Amino acid sequence: MMFGNGEGSKVTLQIKDAATVRRLIFDPELAVGESYTNGALSIAGDDVQGLLGIVVGNFRQADVLPVPARIFAAMRHVRRRLDQSNPETGARRNVAHHYDLTPAIYDLFLDADRQYSCAYFTDTTMSLDAAQAAKKAHIARKLLISPGMRVLDIGCGWGGLALTLARDHGAQVTGITLSQEQLAIARDRADAAGLADRVSFKLIDYRAMTGQFDRIVSVGMFEHVGAPNFATFFNVVRDRLTEDGVALIHTIGRTAPPNATNPWIAKYIFPGGYVPSLSEVAQAIQDSGLRIGDIECLRLHYAMTLRCWFDRFSAKVDTAAALKDQRFVRMWRYYLAASEQTFRHGPQDVFQFQLCRRPDAVPITRDYLYPPTEQSLAQAAE
Repeated sequence: MMFGNGEGSKVTLQIKDAATVRRLIFDPELAVGESYTNGALSIAGDDVQGLLGIVVGNFRQADVLPVPARIFAAMRHVRRRLDQSNPETGARRNVAHHYDLTPAIYDLFLDADRQYSCAYFTDTTMSLDAAQAAKKAHIARKLLISPGMRVLDIGCGWGGLALTLARDHGAQVTGITLSQEQLAIARDRADAAGLADRVSFKLIDYRAMTGQFDRIVSVGMFEHVGAPNFATFFNVVRDRLTEDGVALIHTIGRTAPPNATNPWIAKYIFPGGYVPSLSEVAQAIQDSGLRIGDIECLRLHYAMTLRCWFDRFSAKVDTAAALKDQRFVRMWRYYLAASEQTFRHGPQDVFQFQLCRRPDAVPITRDYLYPPTEQSLAQAAE
């Protein structure tokens, strides 16, 4: 059976049984991922990227969905705030679900510094490691870091950014996480790098933090906050930031109106997670009294990052299967491919919000973000 007008990319599917067909009709957002993961849906050549490119492109047209699928989507939208309530105990459980996996899993596809967020490709030919280093440098410039500054890293991951800010910029950094695995690795890395006197890592919820900091940074954590807690999050940033301080919040976001989290992602990958629309974040920032110094949209940078992760993971599926099993391998290939295609064809973006309490806390032009290269200086001198 053929679908479509014969133009564009072609993907061949094999569906195991009629029950799978019914599930795909009634709730495709959940059923496509489950059917692929469980083997009830197979793709010729295992071209999961090709399938999801078509699927994501068509999902932008709401009228193509069967009526039952539209009903499920409407129900999720209605209850989305309940699903994202994320009290502290629930937040810890949700973080453990994803980040407390066998650490070796992440070594299969991340860069050497374990940066698990959008890289910054100043050149499309850059390696993943170079692009992740460029991302950290770009963030440091936006934070206007000086030696001795006290920095709070909310959602510090495995400690890479905190260690970079301490080592390369002389900052005193406090990194916080809810992941036991990340905490242990981050502390070991600080000890190994001889930076334990300049970087400390804590297992604590952002809502429980006290004190004030000259700089606050949060990369890839805001997606776990949940819409009901946006006001709380930015109030914490405001209260923890000194009067002349600067914050940088880096988050996946939507360039479309608010919506519910994809049910497959919520069930299997990021329980409690939510990708906010730009309008939701801007409203919460406005209500907190913080000022927006700058907003940057990284757009296709994350699609490129995800393709690097997908290729690296796919090259090591035998190792991944030995660490977990074949079902896990299919699940994570689907997750990485779906995420990439949503950035390429869906309303997904990455926002970097530079925030401050005073209008003069950051320069009035963007020149400081793009220092001249040796080549440009030589050309100017000619």
